[in-house]
Amino acid sequence: MKKFAAIFTLTILTNYSFGQNKLIKDIDFDGKKDTVFIDSAKSTIVCKLSTLNYKSISSKPIEILNEMSGIIESKNGFIFFNDWMRAGYKNQFRYNSKTKKIQLIGMSFYSFGNVVNEGSGESSINVLTDDYIGNWNYYDERKEKLIKIPTIKTKMKIKSTSLEDFSEETYFGYNEKCTELYYKYKKIKMAKK
Repeated sequence: MKKFAAIFTLTILTNYSFGQNKLIKDIDFDGKKDTVFIDSAKSTIVCKLSTLNYKSISSKPIEILNEMSGIIESKNGFIFFNDWMRAGYKNQFRYNSKTKKIQLIGMSFYSFGNVVNEGSGESSINVLTDDYIGNWNYYDERKEKLIKIPTIKTKMKIKSTSLEDFSEETYFGYNEKCTELYYKYKKIKMAKK
């Protein structure tokens, strides 16, 4: 009976996790409903557009697809989010009528940092304009308190990415660039103390 209960619970969690990941909305602005969902078997984001006769367009496999991931509506498209216990990402997509592709237009990242919140904060980037904004904190061991780094506003180049080219490497690459900026500006802030 315990084994059955465990399988039943796992089935409910799986269905809940991926069952809520279907968005029906006019993505390509032709007045007809399109569908975006996560294919849990293939770990991909799938989009079926009316302008492409509902042919499936898929992302590359997302190897680390958490239970706290999904698709939500945005004003002009959709957002794929993937959250962990102490960090997470949002990736915003919009239909590009010129290229007839679903295009990544923005990303954001948040982190609670380690146990003393070292490295906590959040950032976002507009992929179309390369505008990056980061709000990060570091832990000062001597003062035993969290210190806010002044808001980072700079340009960051992220290559143009369509849904077919999108994978977790896209937002992990963004995270690496965020980390480089964090350490650079942390060093500047510490030097001014």
